[in-house]
Amino acid sequence: MAAGRAGKGDQAHKDVGVDLAAVARLLAEDTRADICLALLDGRAWTARELARHAAVAPSTATEHLNLLVSGGLLTEERHGRHRYLRLAGPKVTALIESLAELAPRRPARPTSLGATGRARALARARLCYDHLAGTLGLAVTDALVTDGLIVWEPEPRLTPAGAARLAEHGIALPTVTRRPPVRSCLDWTERRPHLGGAVGAAICAHALDAGWVTRIGTGRALALTETGRQAFHDHFHVPQDRLSL
Repeated sequence: MAAGRAGKGDQAHKDVGVDLAAVARLLAEDTRADICLALLDGRAWTARELARHAAVAPSTATEHLNLLVSGGLLTEERHGRHRYLRLAGPKVTALIESLAELAPRRPARPTSLGATGRARALARARLCYDHLAGTLGLAVTDALVTDGLIVWEPEPRLTPAGAARLAEHGIALPTVTRRPPVRSCLDWTERRPHLGGAVGAAICAHALDAGWVTRIGTGRALALTETGRQAFHDHFHVPQDRLSL
């Protein structure tokens, strides 16, 4: 009887219609996981670029990309002979970032200076889909909270003072969007939440357009410029010592 009751319970559990294991299986493979981490920069990559990044043959990359697309983690667009892929939206980005925060670290070998440098650059400042992350992202987030421009409790939101500050500096928010203005996004290198949502995306877009930050190569690491160091301090009161990146 005990076995029979356990069997019914198992079946009831499976009938809820959520196959969480299917998502886990998609990411439980190094090549697919590396592809998803690369796409955290928010851009669309070609299949060939992702194959080179993952150090696999184009045919192998195609197999993995097809699985990620059919599983709902990636979306694709075709332009002529080129196939472009990106993460399927902010929810997928948040999932990958959260898993990265929980994942054990694989430190670069001491002889791998390039890998070590890339890891340090990502920790200093990077794109998390379309908003700032790393040391810089946390410094900006903390300054916004200190000045009362955003609040986390009882729910994340942009304050009237925050809306006025953004408008003062020409940082435009979308007028029509289903995306929350302020969202907490766990930073996997800093282990604390940084600012996501429409506000985080708007600040990041402005920082890139104004030359406050620039991309390092083709990855998602960012470099803080002298203009940006001064602008983040003047506009958002980020302490200078936290901008010495």
